[in-house]
Amino acid sequence: MSKRLDQAWCGIDAGKGHHWAAVVDDTGATLWSKKIDNDESAILAALGEILDLADEVRWAVDISGTASALLLALLAAHGQHAVYVPGRTVNRMAGAYRGEAKTDARDAYVIAETARHRQDFASIGVPAQLGADLALLTAHRSDLVADRVRMINRLRDVLSGIFPALERAFDYSDHKGALILLTGYQIPADIRRRGRARLTTWLAKRGVRGADKVAATALEAAQAQYTSLPGEDVAAQIVVDLAVEILALDDRLKRLDRQIREIFRTHPQAEIIESLPGMGPKLGAEFVVAAGDLSAYADAGHLSSAAGLVPVPRDSGRRTGNLHRPTRYSRRLRRVFYLSAQTSIIREGPNRDFYLKKRGEGCKHVQAVIALARRRASVLWALLRDNRAFTPAPPVTHAT
Repeated sequence: MSKRLDQAWCGIDAGKGHHWAAVVDDTGATLWSKKIDNDESAILAALGEILDLADEVRWAVDISGTASALLLALLAAHGQHAVYVPGRTVNRMAGAYRGEAKTDARDAYVIAETARHRQDFASIGVPAQLGADLALLTAHRSDLVADRVRMINRLRDVLSGIFPALERAFDYSDHKGALILLTGYQIPADIRRRGRARLTTWLAKRGVRGADKVAATALEAAQAQYTSLPGEDVAAQIVVDLAVEILALDDRLKRLDRQIREIFRTHPQAEIIESLPGMGPKLGAEFVVAAGDLSAYADAGHLSSAAGLVPVPRDSGRRTGNLHRPTRYSRRLRRVFYLSAQTSIIREGPNRDFYLKKRGEGCKHVQAVIALARRRASVLWALLRDNRAFTPAPPVTHAT
C-alpha cells in the first residue's frame, strides 16, 4: 500500500456529461487520473479514492457554472473547497508542459499543476438557495433577451423586403403597438383599404396606446408604396408569426422580471442595493449573482478590481504609466456597475454631478461612466458593510 501524503492537488476538467480529474503530488507527479461521469454515485466514488491519497486535497476546476454544480455541491458536503482556474489561464499554462495534444486528461493535469504553483485563485462557494435561484433566473432572462433581439432583427429583415417604408416607421424593439399592428396588417394595400379610422378602432380594441398615431404612421407608410413585391404573401405570414412570437416573449419576460424582483427582495440587503441610484431589482439580482459572498472582498478596492474597474500597469522598458483594463475580471460584475452608472446620470444628483465633472476634465463619455462606476462600487461596498441605505448627502457622524 502506498504511503499517504500530507498534501495533494486535484485538477478537474469539468463537462456536462463527464469530468476528468487528475491528482498530483508536491513534485508534479501524477498520482491518480480518471474519467468521472457527472453522476452522484460516480463522483462520490472518485471523491473517496482521491481523499484516501492525502491528508489534505486542494481542488481546482475550470468551470463554475451548471456543468459543475453537482460536483461542487458534493465537495462542499464533504468539507472540501475548490478554486476556479479560468480556461484562459489553463490554455496559457498548457504551453509550459510537454506535448501538444489537447485531451481532458492533460487539461485536468494542467489545472492541478496550475493550482499547485499559484495561490491567488478565487475560491468557489456553493450558492445559497436565493443565489442559486437568481443565478438561474438571470441567466434564463439573458437567453430570452438574446432570442428577442434575434427575432426583432429577423422581423425587420423580412419586412424590409416587402414593405420598407413600414419597417422604417417604427422602432419594433420598443413599440408594442407596432408589433400588434403587424399581427393584422403587413402589406401596404391592406392598410390603405382599412383606412385610418377603422385601423384606429382595430388597434384600440387590442389595447394599443396612441392607436390613432400608430394608424396614421402606418397609413403614411402605405401611401408611400403602391408596388407589390415578389413573395409578399409568404413574407407577410412570416412577419405575423414573428410578431406573435415577440409579443409572447415579452409576456414571458414580464413574468420573469416579476419573479426575479420578488426573489431578489427577499435578500437581507436588497433594500440597500436598490437604494443606490440606477440599481433596480434586475441589476441588483445580477450584482448578487456576480459578486457572490461579499466577505471575499477585503475592501472596496478589491470589489472594484474584481469588476475590472481598476486599471493595471503594463510598463515595458522606458514606457511607464501605461495603464490598461485588466484581463482577469468578472465581465458580468463590470456590466452591472457600468449599466447602473449610465442609468444614474439621467437624473440630477451626485452621480450626474460626478459624471459632468469628469467630462469637464476632458474625459470621453465611456471614460467618465467607468470612473463613475468605480466610485459607485466603492460606495456600494461601504453601504453593504455598514448596512445602511444610500443618501445623496454623506451621513452625519457624531463624535463620541
